[in-house]
Amino acid sequence: MADIIQLLPDSIANQIAAGEVIQRPASVVKELVENAVDAGSTEIKVILKDGGKALIQIIDNGCGMSETDARMAFERHATSKIRKAKDLFAIRTMGFRGEALASIAAIAHVELKTRRQSDDLGTKIIMEGSAIVTQEPCQCSAGTSFAIKNLFYNVPARRNFLKSHTVEMRHILEEFQRIALANPDIFFSLHHNGSELFHLTKGNLRQRIVGIYGNTVNKKLVPVEEDTDIIKINGYIGKPEFSKKTRGEQLFFVNHRFIKSPYLNHAVVGAFDDLLPKDTYPFYIIFIEIDPSKIDINVHPTKQEIKFEDERLLYNYMKVAIKHALGQYSITPSLDFEQENSFSNYTGSGPKIKTGNQSDFSQSKNVSGSNARPAPAEDAGRHSSNLKNWEKIYKGLDEFDSEETTTTENSVTIKSKWSDDQSLDDETGSFSKQHKPPYQLHATYIVSQIKSGFLLIDQQAAHERILYEQYLDVLKDKKNYTQKELFPKTINVSTSDALVIKAILPQINSLGFDIQEFGADTFVIHGVPADLPSKKDPQELVESLLSQYKNNLDLKLDINENLARSMAGSSAIKKGQNLNPAEMKELIDKLFACSTPYKSPSGKNCFVTYELDELARRFNAE
Repeated sequence: MADIIQLLPDSIANQIAAGEVIQRPASVVKELVENAVDAGSTEIKVILKDGGKALIQIIDNGCGMSETDARMAFERHATSKIRKAKDLFAIRTMGFRGEALASIAAIAHVELKTRRQSDDLGTKIIMEGSAIVTQEPCQCSAGTSFAIKNLFYNVPARRNFLKSHTVEMRHILEEFQRIALANPDIFFSLHHNGSELFHLTKGNLRQRIVGIYGNTVNKKLVPVEEDTDIIKINGYIGKPEFSKKTRGEQLFFVNHRFIKSPYLNHAVVGAFDDLLPKDTYPFYIIFIEIDPSKIDINVHPTKQEIKFEDERLLYNYMKVAIKHALGQYSITPSLDFEQENSFSNYTGSGPKIKTGNQSDFSQSKNVSGSNARPAPAEDAGRHSSNLKNWEKIYKGLDEFDSEETTTTENSVTIKSKWSDDQSLDDETGSFSKQHKPPYQLHATYIVSQIKSGFLLIDQQAAHERILYEQYLDVLKDKKNYTQKELFPKTINVSTSDALVIKAILPQINSLGFDIQEFGADTFVIHGVPADLPSKKDPQELVESLLSQYKNNLDLKLDINENLARSMAGSSAIKKGQNLNPAEMKELIDKLFACSTPYKSPSGKNCFVTYELDELARRFNAE
């Protein structure tokens, strides 16, 4: 029998390797820009067309390559970063595997132009599917220029899995921003379809953060600085009041390399203690400098996973660093034992709030001379006045209509205006006059009696289903009423978010919004849907809608379905929101009027049925 094991041709091996290293256009941008950083560049320019599907061009002014190096760079495992196995434990460059260029050349059309500073002529190489088409001398600027065209042209299955231009562009911006943040001393620019999206001049880290996230982020930043013999931690965290309900602005860098670490994220969030609002995430960009021999970055081809020699020690250092930053800049709450004194002398129309600043604290203790404590006569007068006010509040309670209240030894029951003898019909979903109305459980679930038992309804999931179907109908008919804002609100978003908003702005406005582009990643909200609760803040609503929409982008939904889901998730009542009986009844009626009342848009059960027979069995179980 003939031998059946054979070596794969290089072209096939490179395509297999490309599946791990190059997953989408953003992977190409990451690998090539990191190579430009490793080449010692001070200026890096990124040019894109159609979300990177048609063209990705990276131009730098780095060291360039000789003719031999330019050709050798496209071979698998060809690298200038390491020489021996020992070097793997002292890596400070972004790349080191020598797989990126070979993988890119295997699945795209590549044009390379490169020249060293000391050379008169550069080298031009054109490759298609790992095969060299042209190699010749050329006239070009010092540095390197890569032009990647027709990505995945010879792997149609992979190309078909690429998302829309907007989605692919969002992933590219994420990679670009991470590298730009890690290298604030390098000039970066990014152009897409002829428009310049970023022009980031050299500067410090704070300037780079403002350049990427906008001027509004500047007031949110709290510096973090912790320097020890083992580890150095620096960067910025956001003030607790600026936390968001969605992730995305939480970044760790180890030796200037972006990493993902849920473990370290837990340390940061834990350091905030009770300062963060419920279900929110703080902003942070934190850099960790550590001896390369203490970490292992050779875990995954994307190099975003790192193993630490002592994770627990790093966890503690991180938590302490964040706590120090919050305490140093008076973010953490402090006990003010003299607060009563300062309040007693405050004559303004509202309560006086202590900011935590020590100078303010000292002043508040000495509002009226050296002793701010009221005299005994003044104290007695104040108590007498307070007593009269309390008596006014409770006046008339003893005349409460006895027909409306039934008092027993242990309880007081107040009749509702809504009839208490209704229950939900099992089949029709409508209320019949039989038993008592629904009621809330932990301000999260609604208990409603039915003939065969009772329903336990998730109020948030149910409301999301109702709104989802409503907004789908609105988007189909393209007609909804708008409530104009008395004072239009301006929102400033990141460049990546601005691209998403521009792509779906017509659909957003068809929901009843009136949002206009103002330029420079700024939008003006002139109106919101008329059926929204009045207490909803327009800016928070739009930001929540945008974050929900981005989270759904990878689900391959059409724009209308994604937008309807996002709007429903943003506008629905939430857990912990109290409802009166009439509101609960209306919610139940609308839920069972939906075409699919059983599941929320995300697939969560809207209600669970409990049968009387089942309850009886559970009580009789031995």
